[in-house]
Amino acid sequence: MSSFNLIGGSAIVGLLCLLYSLHFSQASVHDYSAEKFASKGNVFVVHGGSEGIYSSAPNLNQSSSNADSFIRFEKIIFRRPEEFSNFSSGSIHAVVFEVDDRETIGGSAYGGQRAVCCTADLAKLGVCKQGEIIHRPSTNNHGWPRVFGASFGIDELEAKLQPRTLNITKTGMYNVYFMHCDPNLKEVVVEGKTVWKNPTGYLPGRMAPLMKFYGYMSLAFVLLGIFWFSQYARFWREVLALQNCITLVITLGMFEMALWYFDYAEFNETGVRPTGITVWAVTFGAVKRTVARLIILMVSMGYGVVRPTLGGLTSKVLLLGGTFFLASEVLELVENVGTVSDFSGKARLFFGLPVAILDAFFILWIFTSLSATLNKLQARRLLAKLDIYRRFTNALAVTVIVSVGWVCYELYFKSTDVYNERWQNAWIIPAFWQVLSFALLCVICALWAPSQNSMRYAYSDDSEEFDKDMTLTLIKPSPLPTKDVRSPSDMKSTPGGDGTSNLGDVVEDKTE
Repeated sequence: MSSFNLIGGSAIVGLLCLLYSLHFSQASVHDYSAEKFASKGNVFVVHGGSEGIYSSAPNLNQSSSNADSFIRFEKIIFRRPEEFSNFSSGSIHAVVFEVDDRETIGGSAYGGQRAVCCTADLAKLGVCKQGEIIHRPSTNNHGWPRVFGASFGIDELEAKLQPRTLNITKTGMYNVYFMHCDPNLKEVVVEGKTVWKNPTGYLPGRMAPLMKFYGYMSLAFVLLGIFWFSQYARFWREVLALQNCITLVITLGMFEMALWYFDYAEFNETGVRPTGITVWAVTFGAVKRTVARLIILMVSMGYGVVRPTLGGLTSKVLLLGGTFFLASEVLELVENVGTVSDFSGKARLFFGLPVAILDAFFILWIFTSLSATLNKLQARRLLAKLDIYRRFTNALAVTVIVSVGWVCYELYFKSTDVYNERWQNAWIIPAFWQVLSFALLCVICALWAPSQNSMRYAYSDDSEEFDKDMTLTLIKPSPLPTKDVRSPSDMKSTPGGDGTSNLGDVVEDKTE
């Protein structure tokens, strides 16, 4: 053993973990349907899954099948074509290890190039058997990593892996790989399934907290809905078109949170992601996000408050909203329906990039419109509307600043956790965005809650038309004929000699 320097840290296994660490299976029942082996260094591998699993308390009287946390191999079969069945083979291994023990897989002689499969040179040193997986016992987790396998006999088309259950007694991120070292078995495929279970159910460890989170978010939306709908019922005669749109967003949010909760609850109970519920949750969420962005954009333009319509911008706003909905729907379906590990990082980037670009366009258009709206409100001295728009602008600015800060943290989190060792905190990333959007919705509800004064903020025909160019206010009326007689009341209303400006102020005061 002194001639064999088994250096800590396997480069190849580390690379495998890195390649798969960002792609978690979205089901705790991992099905393998004719999965082909891929060449990585001197080993051929199939990634069987990666999940965070919380440990179960050890119980000597507890059978393996009833353990709280486990990974169970069921009906794992290796198949090869008939034309490649005229020889017996070495073992095809199932390798199970916790991410902290990745350095126990593979090794090198005298500090040379690392290998997962035992090479002829290493076999001559007597430290391993050629064609076998190099591994050594973990110093942190007794009995790990687990390596076992099956082999083909002459003319055999199938090699069956004996069913077994591995109890999990240490919390960690566990990985399953199927490996072999024989180039003659490159046409072999894997079939069967593995079942992964946590103490609280079949939800992967990183997703388990989200079930409670969506339960609390459902309750939060119910409370917000009670407040909003009670105000809506009391002052339904004073309701604005904008407030109807806010009602739609709250309703969509209620359905979205409830569907996500039931999605995770069903997943936790059965171990299989319920496709139907997931699709509905994704769709309600995409519609809610689209409508919310459109409402914010229309409010920023002054729709329903200082202008009656969007005019020629309606088609552009709807086009942007429809494009965002399609991009968001596709991204969420890719990330939540089926198995995420089927998609590479480039594929997720491909689907996520359009959503990011459209979001940036929304932000730019919103703040550009808000700036114009604030300037015109201030010029026309519509003080009540100006005040509510200033508060709305401040809320949006804080939201954008916090969002940018969280994006930076998210990038830092993912870049410094390449092996997902901080998986127990990963659920906070998606949860934060839900909390932030809910907080902004609460602010909007507080600013535009139905009340007896709602019509005070509505567009009025008596006020100056908002969408006219401000230069129109500089055009003076035609000179009155010299014989025109004005009443004393007219004279009082025009002490400055120009009745247009002061009359406009009086009308504006009434609308305020």
